[in-house]
Amino acid sequence: MVFGGIPQEGDEETPVFVISVAAQLAGMHAQTLRTYDRQGLVSPGRTPGGGRRYSMRDIALLREVQRLSQEDGVNLAGIKRIIELENQVDALRARITELTEELTAAYMAAEQAAAAAHASYRRDLVPLNQQTAMVVWRPKRR
Repeated sequence: MVFGGIPQEGDEETPVFVISVAAQLAGMHAQTLRTYDRQGLVSPGRTPGGGRRYSMRDIALLREVQRLSQEDGVNLAGIKRIIELENQVDALRARITELTEELTAAYMAAEQAAAAAHASYRRDLVPLNQQTAMVVWRPKRR
């Protein structure tokens, strides 16, 4: 299905656009996309024959590169560093999410283990007050 010239199948990671279409969608010249690819700013997917295929995510990144360059005056080396740092932040956020999920699972497992331990207590034992007390045991004489 095509909506506004953009395929709606797949996801934003699926490389579907040839370089001419990607350049038009990003508002750039195709040669600019080739330059950005060579410099490592945007790395599109490749066909078996070596042709570039751009995803919607690549198009959004191209637009961001253009915005940083034209509106904010950042040079391409600075843009590359910004992209690298943003990718690191995304990776760290994903790792935090993973660790949070692991921690939650560990807490739940610990609570279940504690509940099982409490359930296994003998019921004929009487808890002793934690106050200081002296207990004298005198065996019965027979």
